[in-house]
Amino acid sequence: MASSSDVTPSAENTSGTPESGSASEPARHGRVRLRRAAVMAVPAVAVAAGLAIMTAEGALGVSFSISGMPFTVTAKSLDGTGFEQFGALDNMIENSPNQGDTGGQVLVVTSAIKNATLDSLCQSVDLGGTNLLITAGSGSSKVRATDLTTDSTELSGDAAFGNIEIGNDASTLTKAGVKGPQGVFSQQADTVHINHLRQTNYATTAGVFKLPGLKLRFSSSGC
Repeated sequence: MASSSDVTPSAENTSGTPESGSASEPARHGRVRLRRAAVMAVPAVAVAAGLAIMTAEGALGVSFSISGMPFTVTAKSLDGTGFEQFGALDNMIENSPNQGDTGGQVLVVTSAIKNATLDSLCQSVDLGGTNLLITAGSGSSKVRATDLTTDSTELSGDAAFGNIEIGNDASTLTKAGVKGPQGVFSQQADTVHINHLRQTNYATTAGVFKLPGLKLRFSSSGC
């Protein structure tokens, strides 16, 4: 678990060490027909490292039942204003084939950003033998999102925060317009910058998601 020393209190400095993906638990892969794969993927991105998580029963990061299939998201960099983050639980539908021994729940970190800009976004979903790959924003026009929330189980990058507050009750957050459950540990900041962003996500929502140069295709490799 991280402490306040793991987080940079100013955007002029950076902290955070990418975590090795090899240490994570193997992802469960749903059995998905390729002709259905395109409608299952929504480009998504979130941030940040350095959060000590305490969860509350029934805390939800998004307002829909997740499929239970994780997806990888990377970006060269992310810049955001209005940042919040807290621990949560996501739920699958009853008797989901992807629930395994989890009881249909996934412990996640919910990240919310009021306005986000991303350079060279990549998202991939492992379908078992092939990947559904989405890329966007690699040219002069970058990916932009408003009211973005994402639920992640892993995240890494070189992060810097401006005017950060650590240890808030999640129900009192004000920076991104999202409030978490009472009694849950959280953090918030005026600004966030992350280089070499990499995440494992289960869900995302956004008010607006602009993806210039969007490409969707199947690939033998992911992000």
